[in-house]
Amino acid sequence: MHSNTETSADNMSISSSPRVMTSSMPHAESEGPTETMIRIEGFNAWYGDFQALHDLSLHIPKNRVTAFIGPSGCGKSTLLRWINRMNDIVPSAHARGTLTMGELDILAKSTDVVRLRRQIGIVFQKPNPFPKSIYDNVAFGPRLHMKLTKNQLDELVQWSLEKAAVWDEVKNRLHSPAMGLSGGQQQRLCIARAIAVGPDVLLMDEPCSALDPASTLAIEDLIFELRQQYTIVMVTHNMQQASRCSDQTAFFYNGKLVESGDTETIFTKPQEKQTDDYVRGRFG
Repeated sequence: MHSNTETSADNMSISSSPRVMTSSMPHAESEGPTETMIRIEGFNAWYGDFQALHDLSLHIPKNRVTAFIGPSGCGKSTLLRWINRMNDIVPSAHARGTLTMGELDILAKSTDVVRLRRQIGIVFQKPNPFPKSIYDNVAFGPRLHMKLTKNQLDELVQWSLEKAAVWDEVKNRLHSPAMGLSGGQQQRLCIARAIAVGPDVLLMDEPCSALDPASTLAIEDLIFELRQQYTIVMVTHNMQQASRCSDQTAFFYNGKLVESGDTETIFTKPQEKQTDDYVRGRFG
């Protein structure tokens, strides 16, 4: 993690800035399913006296899509929000255990949360574009964290929108209000905004639940594309979506991790009866 939150234009690199400046840049190759990006061990979380998560242990692999599944209230989104410290804004929320990304202790009081959220971006259930132009939505983070020339910023905005598969739809109205886009376009814009600052991890909390089928398909195709370059963790209630989009699946119930493994195994040969009942739709 960089100690300086600003990146000069002269010192931009693949690791310290978005993988940008050319839309034809090759995708990062996966370094194998056993390489861990985020390590969770003995993790517990509370809202006041209510314990929402119980003794979770899970390794999230690099450059893969990990799906969190389970019924409402089982702790999926709570864990997702602890991964980039979004729960810091909830006064009663507190956690204990191991939650690391490489050498970074995510839970440590000394961790710079602003830089953490640059490394670990999040896309929410409902599209939440800023009340700004399409261009300014994407440029917001880079303007805050980097020192770029106008041409570099233009290239970065275009690169991000291309990676989010929405460039062709908005390129002729970049300075129009983002709120004028359709729901699916807004969600892809939010993804472009998240990747513009060069994260390593992209969290998605029910990214398609508010979208129509065509927009859902576009987001799912995008997730498949982005996993080559980013580690993606998504929460979903849609079993078909989890089976289509993810490489690894973790099933939660009542704040506990019941079972995790490669997605094909979880959906076809789960080890736990509770998992089998859930993926077959017997409850949930």
